Amino acid sequence: MRSSLLVLTVLAAACDMSGSTPKKGAITLAVVNARVWTGNAQRPWADAMAISDDRIAAVGSSAEVRKLAGSAEVIDAKGQMVVPGFIDAHVHFLAGGFGLASVQLRDANTKAEFVRRIGEFAKTMPRGAWITNGDWDHTLWGGELPRKEWIDSVTPDNPVWINRLDGHMNLANSAALAAAGVTAATADVAGGEIVRDASRAPTGVLKDNAGALVERIMPAPPPELEDRALDTAMTYVASRGVTSVHHMGDNWNDLAIFRRAAAANRLRTRVYAAMPLRTWEQLRDTVAASGRGDAWLRWGMLKGFVDGSLGSHTAAMFAGFTDAPKDTGLFITTPETLYARVKGADSAGLHVTVHAIGDRAIRTQLDIFERVAREHGARDRRFRIEHAQHIGPDDMARFAQLGVIPSMQPYHAIDDGRWADQVIGPERSSRTYAFRSLLDNGARLAFGSDWFVAPPSPILAIYAAVTRRTIDEKRPGGWVPEQKITVEEALRAHTMGSAYASFEAKEKGSLEVGKLADFAVIDRDLTTMPPDSIRDARVVMTVVGGKVVFRSAGPTP
Repeated sequence: MRSSLLVLTVLAAACDMSGSTPKKGAITLAVVNARVWTGNAQRPWADAMAISDDRIAAVGSSAEVRKLAGSAEVIDAKGQMVVPGFIDAHVHFLAGGFGLASVQLRDANTKAEFVRRIGEFAKTMPRGAWITNGDWDHTLWGGELPRKEWIDSVTPDNPVWINRLDGHMNLANSAALAAAGVTAATADVAGGEIVRDASRAPTGVLKDNAGALVERIMPAPPPELEDRALDTAMTYVASRGVTSVHHMGDNWNDLAIFRRAAAANRLRTRVYAAMPLRTWEQLRDTVAASGRGDAWLRWGMLKGFVDGSLGSHTAAMFAGFTDAPKDTGLFITTPETLYARVKGADSAGLHVTVHAIGDRAIRTQLDIFERVAREHGARDRRFRIEHAQHIGPDDMARFAQLGVIPSMQPYHAIDDGRWADQVIGPERSSRTYAFRSLLDNGARLAFGSDWFVAPPSPILAIYAAVTRRTIDEKRPGGWVPEQKITVEEALRAHTMGSAYASFEAKEKGSLEVGKLADFAVIDRDLTTMPPDSIRDARVVMTVVGGKVVFRSAGPTP
């Protein structure tokens, strides 16, 4: 009786929140016979849930929820797991959508296969059209960087600008270099590198800021292709249980694409869109003129860069790389410029997050955040560091002390773990993707994927965080196993942690009465299965705002 009264009470509370009164038929969807992980520490498990329009109206037993359901659709989950909709705290959403339609190079493991795939794809492209994306990984064929000569003969009619999977270096063919005017006489670029041969001629690989030499002359895709890329991305992540994303934008056109979709009621994924930190004044003025958006599309965050990536040897480190002792990486943005931009953005009340990967980069950004907070006074800023990969021993506790959120991508640990020891050595590796140490020091983790760089699969992210078993299967016990965390800790980081990181924990991130009805159904309970089998679990249904946006083609609830 006590349990029944609880559900009826919370139903009434939900109706009160929405401004309506309890009435028969108010429930629009119900899920019963489920293993519901609510994410609510006070009541972590239930077996049923009722939805009223786009909000959760009740969480309780199947018998209770069936009584409330009336004529609403009732989904029998048949014992499968229900979790809050996954929130991907770091994606390049539109690039991911475009990438799905481009040449696929992520698993090309020989030079010959790399060249073959580009050549075959070029045959499908109109003359003069740019070939982009790709996501190649030169470590798969031994570490030699590709060169323009590899692909010139198979791309005679198309400029090529294809990125490494980390997004921090690209390969251009001769046509693309010629279009951009990049030659042996082109000056070096601060915060980047034009890779050159012995005669100083460009090899075709451009790192970090040097990529702007090509990107500034590339034609923009037409609006219909932008809209298609967004729709493709939403469909793709829905099949993986993702209901919200934090988009790490590098231009304002991204926000225009999202706003166009929102105006047409085409959004099926909730988007928190970050704009470039260098444009903080423009975002300040946009917020002043039109607010910060709504439950489907929000803005107000700025994303900056300290350094590059480990795989490109552009992460800023205190000591040289183990395989290149004289090289300590680079700063994409100088500390002085970063400080000025963060200070300006914070003075405008904007939300700031900054990409920092190397230990020197992380220390630099923590120092800037600490300085700005001290100068401007205490408030709820929720400063973030994206990636936070290689943390120095003196900085591990500073995230919690300063209230800085480490926004991390667990899949990178099982990918980079194949080769990172060769680049930074085992001592620095012990503090890489340090999930356990950060949690033990009191930090709030937010998890994401970094898609297009890595697969946008929260289940794979949880598998990675729990097992740290590298994708080459050569470390079955886990790479840096002392940094493993539990399934529930990983679930929380990918739901409530990411909601907190966008100031939305009162609206999403857990399955509680009054919150948005965003959830996913998984074909097995992640918390009870063997950790090494987590990657085999599958999302069978995804619901956003009380509406089913994905249902698997196989047997489903």
